Amino acid sequence: MNAIMRRRAISRLVLAGGILLSLLGAGTAGYHLLAGMSLIDALYMTVITISTVGFGEIAPLGPGARLFTIGLILAGASLAAFSLSIAVDVAVSGDWHVYFEHRRRLMMLAKLNTHTIICGYGRMGRHVADELHAQRRAFVVIDPLPTKVEHVRQLGYLALQGNGANETDLRTAGIERARSLVATANSDAENVFIVLTARSLRPDLVIVARANYDDSEEKLLRAGATRVIQPYRLSGRRMAAVLDRPGVADFLDEVMHANSLELLIDQVDLCPGAKIAGQTLGNANLRSLLGITILALRLPDGRFNTRPGANTVLEPGMALIALGTPEQLQALAALAGKRVM
Repeated sequence: MNAIMRRRAISRLVLAGGILLSLLGAGTAGYHLLAGMSLIDALYMTVITISTVGFGEIAPLGPGARLFTIGLILAGASLAAFSLSIAVDVAVSGDWHVYFEHRRRLMMLAKLNTHTIICGYGRMGRHVADELHAQRRAFVVIDPLPTKVEHVRQLGYLALQGNGANETDLRTAGIERARSLVATANSDAENVFIVLTARSLRPDLVIVARANYDDSEEKLLRAGATRVIQPYRLSGRRMAAVLDRPGVADFLDEVMHANSLELLIDQVDLCPGAKIAGQTLGNANLRSLLGITILALRLPDGRFNTRPGANTVLEPGMALIALGTPEQLQALAALAGKRVM
């Protein structure tokens, strides 16, 4: 429910409540003065008169008190009609539906855990959301435009109208429980502010940011981005690869992104206490045991070992870049002590 609807609903309730209290006060005072009743009796008489329960008079009423009772009954009936009109108006206008839908979304957001926050639903944000949905990963979209938010919700995705650079909106999106954040606003300046705000709230959060220009990459990294993606640079590399090595480019693209293929390339992080931690690749015998091919290792300091040998020791903090079926990757993740990323 937006602010206008909330104010309108509250004003209606306040008005109806004010009229009811005014009637109770006026009725109590009237019976006390006109019929000489005690305040308790006057209040009781007022309540049964307004509610028209028909219990009868608790004390003899003179002509003035009877005329006052008639006016009180008419006022009570008018209040009932007014309250009914409010209920009908709220039901017809759909305010109640909007309110409960808003509450439902807030409860769904509160239940999110280890999810991804997508800040900006432009062309890139849309593809990120579709890819996460295909991978059955939980995510929520934040965008300032209500039309885009409504479009996202029609697709069945969770969406929040707001600004990714706003702390309140990020907290509503569950940044304290999120696993990652993607800054895909249209301008690099917006993405810098989003990254700065998110990093201040979650120093350990994985943040991937979009950069349109080369000189923005360093700014985003200084702001706290874990990774910076330049779509035009990646597209250029992809186009050049297709020109010279179309088969290789198509295969890698299919392996990385197609869910229908048997083989996938994925990353598995090696955790402390894992079954294979401290072993060499040769002793772990992953190829014979699981059918997994280790393509590369990302070392704890961020460097890559692209030619791991049998004597390479598997240390906690490494990331294994592996080729295998989804089942084989899940088995490797169990040995590594972590779920497949």
